[in-house]
Amino acid sequence: MPFTRKLDALSLAALLVSAHYGLGFLLGTAEKALTLGTAGSLYAICLGLGTIALLFLAKFYWTRVEQIWTLLGNFYGKPVKVFIGLMSWSSLIGIEAVQMISGAFILKIFGVPVLPSMVGLALLFTLVSLLPVEKVGFLFRGLLVVNFLALLYGLWVLHGFPEYLRSPLEFVGALQQVPLPSLIGISVSTILLVLIDMKYQQFVVQAKDVKSLYQGCILAAILLLLLAFLPSAVVVSAQHAGILPDSINGKETLPLILSWIGGGADKPLGIVLIGSLLVPALGVGSSILRVQTKTILDFNIVPVSTLNQVLATVINALLALAVAVRGGEIINLIVCFYAAYVAAVFIPFVAYLLTQIERYTFAVGSVRLSLVMGGISALTVLILTLINPNFAVYGSVELDIMIIGIGFGGLGLVIGQAIENYLPSSKVEEEL
Repeated sequence: MPFTRKLDALSLAALLVSAHYGLGFLLGTAEKALTLGTAGSLYAICLGLGTIALLFLAKFYWTRVEQIWTLLGNFYGKPVKVFIGLMSWSSLIGIEAVQMISGAFILKIFGVPVLPSMVGLALLFTLVSLLPVEKVGFLFRGLLVVNFLALLYGLWVLHGFPEYLRSPLEFVGALQQVPLPSLIGISVSTILLVLIDMKYQQFVVQAKDVKSLYQGCILAAILLLLLAFLPSAVVVSAQHAGILPDSINGKETLPLILSWIGGGADKPLGIVLIGSLLVPALGVGSSILRVQTKTILDFNIVPVSTLNQVLATVINALLALAVAVRGGEIINLIVCFYAAYVAAVFIPFVAYLLTQIERYTFAVGSVRLSLVMGGISALTVLILTLINPNFAVYGSVELDIMIIGIGFGGLGLVIGQAIENYLPSSKVEEEL
């Protein structure tokens, strides 16, 4: 991956935070906070904790440079590289769906129906993603700074700073409201995702030196933990102020509060504040589609051509639209798709690390089998839960995906290793 090592600690921290501080982070946390209070910040807190855990792998990534699918692909063969790339591609379907859902509920503040909004946004994302405007996404995300300042202003207007300062102290106690399976599923999936998330890795390798690398990760973790309580504190303060109607949908919470701060959705300030959320949705949504299409073309899954680029983009958008129409809570949707990626890649990545530190070397065939079994089982559970939301073996969709995916991945590794070690035919093939 092209890069230059020139990021200081502050620049690295800013990029790491920007990788996750988006609509899912903001609207998802606000949605959860409407019913769970401070505990609604669980996902955001786990992003911060995951960034702290990243310190254990930061130097490894910085030294190796290459992305996970390239690292494992070079070691275990091209099929591994392609399969991990496909798992990464599939995880982005959920993130794209979140942009559609978020954008639709932001537009709902202006009186636009949700379903037509999702269809319109899917079309708009598709068109923008096909235009040569890759760098505009950074400008779109920059508008989230406006939103951050608006939330701070909202806290001041709602007299919510005491609530924000109390949030860290109340957080652990508030977690009692979260069912244990969901607590484990969201926490483990999110923390492990940060450890093997290529969105983080692409910035980590650009640190100018090891000192900046560690300082940047620590600073990013602190910033994420501070930001984690901001949306939930705003929501709780708005509830105390009585500005939220009883019938409000959780996804509308933050747009409605911003509208109130700006004097209404028909006022210039209100339009600007709501736009500070809506426009980044356009930038992020089109950027994700572009990455998905690039992944398909880069791995030569289909021949590279303008027609195939358009077809791949349209198919990606339709898949995300189907997930968005199905609905669900924003955070749970994000974590479910991330959990499928983690469940597939985690065991092969651990096997790779064990080889690198010379603890144990797993056969190529066993790692490939682990990846395929873990990935297919995780995706199967994910699809089943999208079709039937009540399908939950362990009480949490995220936990189901993790347990079943990692379980089958571990089983595949053991079976594959046994075949390599004990079946003569496998040894003959290995010699050939």
